[in-house]
Amino acid sequence: MKQVTIISGKGGTGKTTLASSFIKLAAKQIAVDCDVDAANLYILLNPSRKKTEKFIGGAKAEVTGTCIKCGKCEELCRFEAISDSQDNIKIDKLKCESCGVCEYVCPTNAIKLKPEEQGEFYVSDTEICPFVHARLDPGAENSGLLVTRVRNIAEDLAYANNKDLIIIDGAPGIGCSVIASLNGVDYTIIVTEPTLSGISDFKKIFEVTKFFNIKSFVCINKFDINLKNTGDIEKFCSENNVEVLGKIPYDEKVPENLSYKKIIIDDQSSKAGGEIIKIWDKLKSYLYS
Repeated sequence: MKQVTIISGKGGTGKTTLASSFIKLAAKQIAVDCDVDAANLYILLNPSRKKTEKFIGGAKAEVTGTCIKCGKCEELCRFEAISDSQDNIKIDKLKCESCGVCEYVCPTNAIKLKPEEQGEFYVSDTEICPFVHARLDPGAENSGLLVTRVRNIAEDLAYANNKDLIIIDGAPGIGCSVIASLNGVDYTIIVTEPTLSGISDFKKIFEVTKFFNIKSFVCINKFDINLKNTGDIEKFCSENNVEVLGKIPYDEKVPENLSYKKIIIDDQSSKAGGEIIKIWDKLKSYLYS
């Protein structure tokens, strides 16, 4: 079984558009959305949920006993998550960083760190393949832990159903959820665009994949909006021995199809869709070799 993660240094580069197309083109696959902070692959795959489970993440401070309002916890909380109220102290869970200082200094043991529900994860069916995805509550932490949970479920599902390939739509950036989506995969596809911010963030995420010694490929989306910057990306890839699998042209058919929740390769008049099919054909030689 092979695993491939589609990532990008920044949001809006077309990562999910590419991932959804690969999922449609593949065979014997499991689809995974590891962008748990802002999941959107489900919009294109239109899943039917078979299983829903709560995600219990990190612990948060909570008043569970008698508070004598001594003020020690409020004084020592460096995150300003604790404030005085009429009856007991008040703890702002969005500000609480679960450091445990309040629990440690409380003379009456009135404060405890308690694990709390921070989201959900799902196992679903789609018309294409099984799909594992999740939703992290706004402001919640431990996105990396949730991504790891989602990937473990996908691997178990793949082995149980004799699937050969797991295609992962990763999160943008270089944070915890991205690192968790890269751990143990065979290949990564880095989607970038020829803008100054796109190039800068592309180089950052490339260094992450290089650190983990993962075989990486590059796709340049909307390459024709700035040919000079596209040339700079290609030069960087050549100097770092990274293969550019393809260059996708700017195509107004892409947002048009997305607005109808359609995967772009289903539109035979789309130039971008045609190039994505060519990119997939090149990637297949690595995935199924």
